[in-house]
Amino acid sequence: MTSQAIIEVWGDTKEVFEQFGIAINSKQLQTLVSGEKLQKLLKALNDKVGSSSNTCIEGG
Repeated sequence: MTSQAIIEVWGDTKEVFEQFGIAINSKQLQTLVSGEKLQKLLKALNDKVGSSSNTCIEGG
């Protein structure tokens, strides 16, 4: 998914992207960030929306 699409569905995740310095755009997350930073971002997003890793996963 893209940061833009995630924010459209879960608006309160915008602050997570800001904390990680991720631009809000239509590029896939895995093209903007990778490795451990991507894993931390996905965890923070899941925590923010009260979900598990089944919602936001790498490549999803």
